[in-house]
Amino acid sequence: MRTPLQTPHEIREQIWRELTRASQDRHHAWRTPVLATVGGDGLANARVIVLREVDVVHQTLRVYADARSPKVREISHEPHAVFVFWSDRLNWQLRAHVAISAETEGSEVQARWQRVRQSASATDYLGPIAPGDGLESAQGEAMSSDAVHHFALLSAQVLEMDWLELSRNGHRRANLRADGWRWLAP
Repeated sequence: MRTPLQTPHEIREQIWRELTRASQDRHHAWRTPVLATVGGDGLANARVIVLREVDVVHQTLRVYADARSPKVREISHEPHAVFVFWSDRLNWQLRAHVAISAETEGSEVQARWQRVRQSASATDYLGPIAPGDGLESAQGEAMSSDAVHHFALLSAQVLEMDWLELSRNGHRRANLRADGWRWLAP
């Protein structure tokens, strides 16, 4: 049985440790959080994504996406989102409120694309039609290794975290911000 975290500093450190592990371990529950954005119609839109990188120093989460996807358009229109993580092992829920941007060109995008293009997931960014488009629009179009990629890098600056721990000894919840923290009713 692990010792319960007692201080906001301990909680914050452990959250970032788990996020870092999740970006490196395909089996970590936090590897595939839900990303919620605001759709063009003003309604919430949520989907499961893959957490690719974590920068603890700058408190940034990074995700890869197809530049033609609805989430990239939504982020361009409204640059705020929420990541929702759940871990059965930890009995933790984490909601990270973020300022998010999408990059489709530049040295950081190209550096990551050079790594991704060597992997099986490269086909995700080379498809002839955009995610969510009807398949009939791709008749006769084939994907080739020379195709232009549609790779985008989403960078999310964490502004605030809402941490919830479920426990038989009593649930605990804290709101953590760069400028402070406070305990909340679970």
